[in-house]
Amino acid sequence: MNHDSYPDSYIRGILNTVKTIAMVGISPKDNRPSYFAFKYLLDRGYRMIPVNPGQAGKEILGQKVFAKLADIPEPIDMVDIFRGSTSVPPIVEEALALVPKPQVIWMQLTVRNDEAARRAEDAGMKVVMNRCPKIEYGRLSSEISWMGVNSRTLSSRRAQTLGGGVQRMRLGPVSDRDDDA
Repeated sequence: MNHDSYPDSYIRGILNTVKTIAMVGISPKDNRPSYFAFKYLLDRGYRMIPVNPGQAGKEILGQKVFAKLADIPEPIDMVDIFRGSTSVPPIVEEALALVPKPQVIWMQLTVRNDEAARRAEDAGMKVVMNRCPKIEYGRLSSEISWMGVNSRTLSSRRAQTLGGGVQRMRLGPVSDRDDDA
């Protein structure tokens, strides 16, 4: 897989498939990007599990914090890594030891470790690097583009909403044609 760019179908497939996400490196501080991304995904219906050894046993946004992935008592679909690139290999190794293994390793913006990605892919996992699931969800569900951001088109027309608000939008194509390039 070329990790310099991802087809929309690849990202959409992941975000439509995963239900349980363990976020490694979440901060309890509400002004930190990890906290905001965690809250956003939680509000979109994902089962979010915070992983932070310094906060283990406490709660973040009503969710019990675990010290490490191995402590989580339920299967995980995706591991979202909010740590520096050099911290990724041991997190991936821990994920590979889980039974069942997560389907996806997702490394946040600025986080990239090609060797850890190879290890995960060799074990049958999907990998995303240097992307934020919150941003990708917003982009693919039109939550961002309905404001004229990241759509390449400014318009006074809002995207079609599918439900009672942006929280209920779907991740399907926003038009008859889906730009997967």
